[in-house]
Amino acid sequence: MKINPNTPFKIKEIENMVIELNDGCKLAARLWMPIDALEKPVPAVLEYIPYRKRDGTIYRDHLIHPYVAGQGYVCLRVDMRGSGDSEGLLEDEYSSRELSDAQELINWISKQPWCSGNVGMMGKSWGGFNSLQVAALAPKALKAIATGYTSTKRYSDDIHYKGGCLLNDNLRWAGVMLAYSARPPDPILVGESWKDIWLQRLKNEPFLALNWLSHQTYDDYWKHGSVSENYSSIEAAVLVFGGWADNYMNAVPQLVNNLNTSVKGIIGPWVHQYPHMAAPSPQIGFLQEMVSWWDVWLKGIKKPHTPNKELIFYLQDSVRPKRHYSHRPGKWCLETSFPSKRIINKKFFLSEIGLNKNSQKQFSRIISSPTSCGVTQGEFFPMALASENSVGPPEQAGDQRIDDASSACFDTKPLEFPLSIVGRSILELMLESNVPQAQIAVRLCDVHPDGASTKICHGLLNLSHRQSDESPSLLRINEQTAVEILLDEIAYIVPKGHKLRVAISTQYWPFVWPSPSNTTIEISQGILSLNLLDGEIKKDEYKFEEPEASEEWNFESLRVGGYNRTLEENYGTDKVILKINSDFGRVKDNTHGLTTDQLTNEIWTINKNDPLSATGEIEWFQELSRQDWVVKINTKCNMSADQDFFYINAAINASEGVEKVFERTFSHKIKRNYI
Repeated sequence: MKINPNTPFKIKEIENMVIELNDGCKLAARLWMPIDALEKPVPAVLEYIPYRKRDGTIYRDHLIHPYVAGQGYVCLRVDMRGSGDSEGLLEDEYSSRELSDAQELINWISKQPWCSGNVGMMGKSWGGFNSLQVAALAPKALKAIATGYTSTKRYSDDIHYKGGCLLNDNLRWAGVMLAYSARPPDPILVGESWKDIWLQRLKNEPFLALNWLSHQTYDDYWKHGSVSENYSSIEAAVLVFGGWADNYMNAVPQLVNNLNTSVKGIIGPWVHQYPHMAAPSPQIGFLQEMVSWWDVWLKGIKKPHTPNKELIFYLQDSVRPKRHYSHRPGKWCLETSFPSKRIINKKFFLSEIGLNKNSQKQFSRIISSPTSCGVTQGEFFPMALASENSVGPPEQAGDQRIDDASSACFDTKPLEFPLSIVGRSILELMLESNVPQAQIAVRLCDVHPDGASTKICHGLLNLSHRQSDESPSLLRINEQTAVEILLDEIAYIVPKGHKLRVAISTQYWPFVWPSPSNTTIEISQGILSLNLLDGEIKKDEYKFEEPEASEEWNFESLRVGGYNRTLEENYGTDKVILKINSDFGRVKDNTHGLTTDQLTNEIWTINKNDPLSATGEIEWFQELSRQDWVVKINTKCNMSADQDFFYINAAINASEGVEKVFERTFSHKIKRNYI
């Protein structure tokens, strides 16, 4: 990434601006703006998230916001209510209060003497979600957004549920937010009230997994903030981006296909980071793309040959299975016709002899996966940054042969021609189950001539949700049932000589919490519908600029971080333990002296023959210090289940110096509702 401090506008920074809302709550903002913005007002761009501007997103903030401000914008990075250096309490993700605060902020920004009246909103993940949801509320001053790693339907395309299955990131992310929300504001910025604000947070912050686990179907809780309920409510222009190595890729084509406003979608090979800094390469000049977007929709600068809708996606070439990629080969494709005229649908049929193009008679294939099937999957959102070093954190899906051995696999013969899979695949099955509550995981894999198996994409289905996410129903035991599993969006070429594999399992641990009983499924029919690119893409159809950013954050690394992922199996007890250790390092800000230290440990345990043995444990250790001031926070959470209930616990312990100042525990049981 090229560091480019030479921008058209000279800028100044306001390290901490206090914005008071109508109810008296004070939010903390960091601003970058052209030095003459008071004489010549410019549009403003808001990023509004709970991840702490002082010590959470500071690395990426330094790369992004000064760069954009230097192109003639006021950039505001605001800590949400109850986070960072802001007052108040954080109630939940995407709450009505959060969205109302955002609308009030946008209105306030638009009326400032340095703002032209036009406002944009940007963000990835949480910031991508709320940018999209605020756009659906259509505040007058909000003219455009840049939203990344986001979702149009919160129930089925977020970290909580997928295909009606409970994702274990529901617990993991609750652990993240418990830890983040337990940190104090910086005393240098808020003064002597810092400790009162901190104690108020510690006493009142919710353990969010309880909210999320209490809503196990697609009810009004999830419909709130799901823009798929009414796409037409979005009037602002939308730039949406995502990555194939992440699990938030589906929103990009969904928004391109369904919005009535101008929309541009970009999907690259990336993990859960901004496209100018994410692994694997190729990274792109995303900040230039974003500035160009703001130029059109906030400044009114007309660009030639700009279609109302376009989708730019990276068509990935076949790769050997690896836990980390520093680079993915492929080509950039441009689509401006929706539905695309060059996508064709092909059907492949499951049979006793594999996967073929000819319809076959009924067959019988039995699946009863051990509960540990799924260990090759990797993280829900890998976070690796771009690096010249090919060695990186082992966050992604590894060789699928381990899980393939515990699945029912249907392979094509070695392909005579390459298959360019673009879009979502659908697998229709006719099956019988020996239990009324079961789940299915489906993976598409690229099988190399030597047998190595690379995961292309996957789909999940809680079979109680086969007809509805709103009103699930149990299966009839040993009765034939037709189901449909929708796989994630992907663009991937399976080359000539390789095989395409459909792998079906009844477990997917620890990605998904297991159903309450051991399951045996009999499949008697199956049809795979693939969307294929008709023809060969010989060269890039879209060219991005090289990635640029502003000067990096000035910090000192006092301890280098690291990531370890290990799997243990006890052959005597059949216990399988996945351990994930994330060390974020010890880092000192060289400007204001704040030092942060973070470590987290996860342990996911299950007995291969007992789904009710599943447990998840997450623990965070955090320290913030400056000279004689030291704050330490330890947070824990864990979950287990029996046939009828989930058991979920959490704890917070906090100290200032050597004195313990706070201790709190949570303990709840929540009824299982078709999960």
